[in-house]
Amino acid sequence: MARSETEVIGSSDFLSLRSAAEASSRKRAHRLYHQSDQDNPHRFLNGILRDSYVAPHRHRAVPKPESFVVLHGALGVVLFDDRGQVTACHRIAALAASDPVLPGQVCGIDLLPGLWHSIIALTEFTVIFEVKPGPYDPATDKEFAPWAPTEGDPAAGSYLEDLRRLFT
Repeated sequence: MARSETEVIGSSDFLSLRSAAEASSRKRAHRLYHQSDQDNPHRFLNGILRDSYVAPHRHRAVPKPESFVVLHGALGVVLFDDRGQVTACHRIAALAASDPVLPGQVCGIDLLPGLWHSIIALTEFTVIFEVKPGPYDPATDKEFAPWAPTEGDPAAGSYLEDLRRLFT
């Protein structure tokens, strides 16, 4: 699909993402701004419903950093060591233009390659702007954690709730 010189990001994108996420078995949806899997960097919106499980993973075979900026809602980012022990939790939330900017507010995170991580929608619907290097090759993009349930595993729901409790 050809694109114009500029693409605006706004509430209509959020509404479309939410509808697509609600229709998806994964409970999330993407809106791509790059043209192909070969592009570098990859830039996209990721709309995530509260009950979407993103299995812990890392990008190590082809080392890739990742950046997330929350545009709507709130996101939990959980980092793990090689044994699956939680090493850090970061609550990231969209900042409202009408609110004062206060110390300690976090609206984004940049992760180095090779870190085990998972993301969790902490609100009913969260939208993040994500950037990571391309190209994308599904065979080498992610290494899933052997110590965590995979997507679709019956244990994934309770594991997600355990991770969510880290933010309460």
